[in-house]
Amino acid sequence: MRLHSPWHPHLPPGDTSPAERLADALAGDILGEKLDAGDRLPAHRDLAWRLGIGVGSVTRAYAMLERRGLVRSVRGRGTFVASRPGRAGHVIDLSANMPPPMFGNRALARTLGRLAHTVDPALFNVYPPIAGHIEHRRIMGHWLAELGVDMPPDRLLLTSGAQQALGVAVSACRRVRAVAITEELAYPGMLSLLRQAGLPPHGLPMDRHGLLPGPLEDMLHAHGAGRCVLYVTPTMHNPTTATMDHARRHDIARICRAHDALIIEDDVYDCARDDQLPPLVTLAPERTFYVNSLSKTLSPGLRIGTLAPPARFMAAAQEALLNSSLMIAPLSYAMMAQWMLDGTATSVRRALRGEAGRRRELAQRILGPDLTPPAYDAFHAWMPMSVAQAVAFVSAAAHEDVRVTPPQSFMADPGRCIQGGIRLCLGPATLPDLTEALRRLRHVREGMQQ
Repeated sequence: MRLHSPWHPHLPPGDTSPAERLADALAGDILGEKLDAGDRLPAHRDLAWRLGIGVGSVTRAYAMLERRGLVRSVRGRGTFVASRPGRAGHVIDLSANMPPPMFGNRALARTLGRLAHTVDPALFNVYPPIAGHIEHRRIMGHWLAELGVDMPPDRLLLTSGAQQALGVAVSACRRVRAVAITEELAYPGMLSLLRQAGLPPHGLPMDRHGLLPGPLEDMLHAHGAGRCVLYVTPTMHNPTTATMDHARRHDIARICRAHDALIIEDDVYDCARDDQLPPLVTLAPERTFYVNSLSKTLSPGLRIGTLAPPARFMAAAQEALLNSSLMIAPLSYAMMAQWMLDGTATSVRRALRGEAGRRRELAQRILGPDLTPPAYDAFHAWMPMSVAQAVAFVSAAAHEDVRVTPPQSFMADPGRCIQGGIRLCLGPATLPDLTEALRRLRHVREGMQQ
């Protein structure tokens, strides 16, 4: 780095590893503009000696910073602070709800190198069983058990992402259910599936603990027993981040059981869930289609999801999965198994939780009270406002070269919806881009409040 810089590296105290503490300290200095774009960071051994830590800790810290987009490494020259985003014409996309990239070239090369010696060629030479290979279903079952969902492998269907799992659940339900119920605002992909299946969604009001029990009971009573299916996201609801507490989950399960309503539970944000909060499938297993995915907790590129239907709907779900004709690529199966068995998946999930916390704190620091404080850390945040304000905000953000999702996309009943807001996806952008985008959005919000 330049000799005239007054910057001095430091290692703050804390309970996390030296690598994590060093990465966070360096990230704060870069984002706080104590370091300029193009500055070279100290050599690994030099910094390790100055801070009294191992060289490996410095190497891991620099790798974390590179994944966050804060530095770039040049072979033979060193590690440099990355250029900050330019202003004109640089569109920053906060509309895609994904985690930040966690696998670089070296990590992928290491995994693929191992698979070259261990993978079973039969995976590539035959069609897989429609529900997925039993060994992979067993591995997925162990993963879910760590999240509080104890499901035997023969009750799990492996799918090409959560979207296919939701589609299979809808297809299995629509044979016996005529009315679909969702939260007033819900995941656009599911709303599209319901409409395509001829089940236009009926949106019900929410509070900070999610779907309200009273309106749900009224809706189920009005349509009669055995006619409804409820789609719900109890943890880190998309888009509002609302999370059902223990009592609310029991109320929803009890009401659905009393009116013989089916439940499709979307638990793709399970990495944010407190271990003490039970998934609905554990409270009403006889009527709950449980959906999960690795996209938000490991890697969206794997395209691996899972569906656990109620036992009586297993055959219908398998038939719907067969008719969808989408199968998971054998290499994705092999990489999932490798990462789960060698501990990579657990390490990545832990790292993603930490990164989600850092990005949530960044958004809270820049946008302050405009954001709804989430119950847990995840890679989306919510700015509540009226529907009219949200529509205007999307347009104003576009003029500032920031892309966010239009509020209409989340509305179950667009003509009657009164709750509005803007979802901010904090995952895909690099930290410098995210910081810049949030500052631009603060400017937009301040302009609307004048």
